[in-house]
Amino acid sequence: MAALTLLVCLASALAAHGSLDLTGLSRERLVLQTQWGDLHLAFYEKVAPKTSEHIRRCGELGLYTTNHFFRVDRGFVAQVADILGGRTAPMSALQQSVAARTLPLEVHPDVKHDKRGILSMARNDDPNSGGSSFSVLLGPAPHLDGRYAVFGEVVEGLETLAKFEELPTRTEGIFVMPLERIAILSTYTYVLESATSPAHSLCTEVLSSVQSRYNAQAAQLERIRKERLPGR
Repeated sequence: MAALTLLVCLASALAAHGSLDLTGLSRERLVLQTQWGDLHLAFYEKVAPKTSEHIRRCGELGLYTTNHFFRVDRGFVAQVADILGGRTAPMSALQQSVAARTLPLEVHPDVKHDKRGILSMARNDDPNSGGSSFSVLLGPAPHLDGRYAVFGEVVEGLETLAKFEELPTRTEGIFVMPLERIAILSTYTYVLESATSPAHSLCTEVLSSVQSRYNAQAAQLERIRKERLPGR
């Protein structure tokens, strides 16, 4: 059993440092605060580094504060408006320059729009026109794969999304929009001090035990060698 666990731990360690760990969550989180609850966002920095950095930077500068979710399509997406059109507070020159940036399309064939809470970059017909608007998936959306950049996920606040879906809506063209403004009241960022998990703790415990047994066996062999080969 210990040997099997060790193999699993080694495989996990290799995945954590290799190409298998495509969507390793960032330790830095961006929090969007609304009157219905908070959303904690983590980024897929290896999959979409430029997109992740841009959204993180927008959050760091407080650009999503006073913006809103202009779209809530039950089972599909809740979409944050572009900062330049959705924010109500005035912006400094620095904020305006960051908000106006556009991004190249960053997609990976193995990273999918496959679950609730996935963050997907919005854009227009130009694939490289992503800005500050993005969607939070309310369910799997495979038809978006390869067309829109997946750059992170909601790690806390899925219950907040459920509250969004309960709000009355109206339909305008292809958009389903809440009748009540879902304002982003405030934002902040923080960095996790550690990203350990129960699986990580188990691996650490097993590997530590293996190392201890190895050290004990090595010490015993050294004592035997000295006893059999005195003076050496």
